[in-house]
Amino acid sequence: MEQPAFHIRSSIGTYNEDWYDVGFHQNTTLEIEIVLEGRGLFEWPERKVYVEAGHIVVIPPGILHRFAAVTKIRLGVLHLQHMPSALEEAAGQLARGFGQPRIYAMSRIDGDRIGKLFREWLRVIDSPFKISQRTHAVWAELMLLYLHEYAQTDLQAMTITKAADFLRESLRENVQMADLAELTGLTVAGFRRTFEKIYGLSPKQYQQQCRMEEAKWLLSATDKDLNEIAVQVGFHRLHSFSQWFKSMEGASPSLWRKRQNSHLFKDQS
Repeated sequence: MEQPAFHIRSSIGTYNEDWYDVGFHQNTTLEIEIVLEGRGLFEWPERKVYVEAGHIVVIPPGILHRFAAVTKIRLGVLHLQHMPSALEEAAGQLARGFGQPRIYAMSRIDGDRIGKLFREWLRVIDSPFKISQRTHAVWAELMLLYLHEYAQTDLQAMTITKAADFLRESLRENVQMADLAELTGLTVAGFRRTFEKIYGLSPKQYQQQCRMEEAKWLLSATDKDLNEIAVQVGFHRLHSFSQWFKSMEGASPSLWRKRQNSHLFKDQS
């Protein structure tokens, strides 16, 4: 018997605060709702959950559910059916066995990224491709893997990810742990423990990782001089930046940049 063709539907919808589903309904598809803006209420027979920007709702086929807007809300919607094996595996990791709806939380920065990825995806599906089924499946798998990588199932993570965003946006500053704890409403010990549970790193290690990612990006993708890059990632002295970078990467920033450029020229030749 021939395998049914992979089917995908996507849209972005904006609804006013008086919008709601009249009754419970169910789909034959795997449905993924990405809250891009605003606040709403997601409900299934066993539970009600308030969702807001940065939340992702994964709804398996056959699950009765409904949505209502609490404020004006904008949703990105993805329906997947008859998925190829690689995509079904990625969807299964996100849906955790397809038994119940799953609610995920993303930081503002990661939420903005998935929003941009989703808008780009809408342009993709409106474009003609020689192998459209394969192209659509690859894009859908990319989005599911991104969600699986960056979304958190612990909704308390929404508070912690705000602190993570603050760290990523404050690379020039030496952020104090007490300030981050106050931002999240936790004690210093509670904040550190919860942060490490979610990210697998201490807040300081996380910020250092973000500094390194930004430094590598600036070295490889811009022609900014090393002094400017050092200041941009939180070092007031070039010597300190160079020592730190070499201790982490085994090469000075200038040598690392030179190696990246040489690899680029080799790839283009």
